[in-house]
Amino acid sequence: MTVEEALKILKEKGYKYTGKREEMIRIFAAEKRYMTAKEMLEKMQEYYPGISFDTIYRNLALFEQLEIVEATQLKDERIYRMTCSPHNHHHHLICTECGRTERINMCPMDAIFGTPDGFTITGHKFEIYGYCDQCKGGD
Repeated sequence: MTVEEALKILKEKGYKYTGKREEMIRIFAAEKRYMTAKEMLEKMQEYYPGISFDTIYRNLALFEQLEIVEATQLKDERIYRMTCSPHNHHHHLICTECGRTERINMCPMDAIFGTPDGFTITGHKFEIYGYCDQCKGGD
């Protein structure tokens, strides 16, 4: 997803434009990795020194609700990244050290030949954790 696409979603859903929201989206687009709320706060404080954790969390929740960002859990902490593409289904390898991701162009759900009786699948998530080339061997 591009910055422009994300801002368009906010506008189409009736949410007010703010410089803080745009800057958060720009940071996600530039970082191209999963980030914690704390990391986002630190980046945002460079532009908005008085910004609060509440503002960060509220906007992260909104962005997740609007599918501008996707979230996962890593090391007992919720982490966020810009949604790749809402129209192109894929999964990720995730570096547990720096949050960098690599795309996996296959889906394990393709190997399932049917759905259990009485169950309707509405979504799924498949992630592989490890270390990227820059972080190999890190703990």
